[in-house]
Amino acid sequence: MSAVVGPDDATYPLQVRPAGSVAALDEVLVGCRACPRLVAWRERVAAEKRASFRDETYWARPVPGFGDERAAVLVVGLAPAAHGANRTGRMFTGDRSGDFLFASMSRTGFANQPTSVGADDGLVLTGIRVTAPVRCAPPANKPTPTERRTCAPYLGRELELVGPRVAVVLGAFGWQALLATLTDQGWAVPRPRPVFGHGAEVRLAHPDGRSLTLLGCFHVSQQNTFTGRLTPEMLDAVLLRARELAR
Repeated sequence: MSAVVGPDDATYPLQVRPAGSVAALDEVLVGCRACPRLVAWRERVAAEKRASFRDETYWARPVPGFGDERAAVLVVGLAPAAHGANRTGRMFTGDRSGDFLFASMSRTGFANQPTSVGADDGLVLTGIRVTAPVRCAPPANKPTPTERRTCAPYLGRELELVGPRVAVVLGAFGWQALLATLTDQGWAVPRPRPVFGHGAEVRLAHPDGRSLTLLGCFHVSQQNTFTGRLTPEMLDAVLLRARELAR
């Protein structure tokens, strides 16, 4: 007899394997409590709150991907922000990193509006989807390797269901996490693995005939955008390149 697997069990994410739709995947995801440190942190943040959000009810659960469920372009970040997606329940929504990202998506024709403040703000993404390899807000925005591995089945199943042709990867953490997942899925990932860098472009093939191009981009964190390491023009160029490749 097989063991009963519950949301607190580290093997719980493996339940996404039979998920036949993005909605079914999300239904499993939002109940996950497999990483005790992340569960404790996301719930602590929701209880203590930031002063400017003291009257709001935080989502405080794992955050699903957001956008077109048949997107040709998938944007892979790091993890939800404590007072952004962990509060609003939508990826890159409610913080300055999201403001920077969705403004670029609007300029490049992927989004119907340049702002993303809440899950009910009317934002619609066309041809693009945003996700992350870790779905709960981590302390200091730094998931552990074990947490990344535990969460990996969610990203893997989302890739299978969406079937993107291009992945825009924001930062080295997402780059390594995505390459690990693609390796597990049988993609021909070179050894040594391709190195992350802004503007890096790597085309991968799968034995079944599919192809996927990875595009590296500095993360849209305030540390990068406030210092000018990542400018609006730089991000626009990556998204336009993604659109070109997706065609």
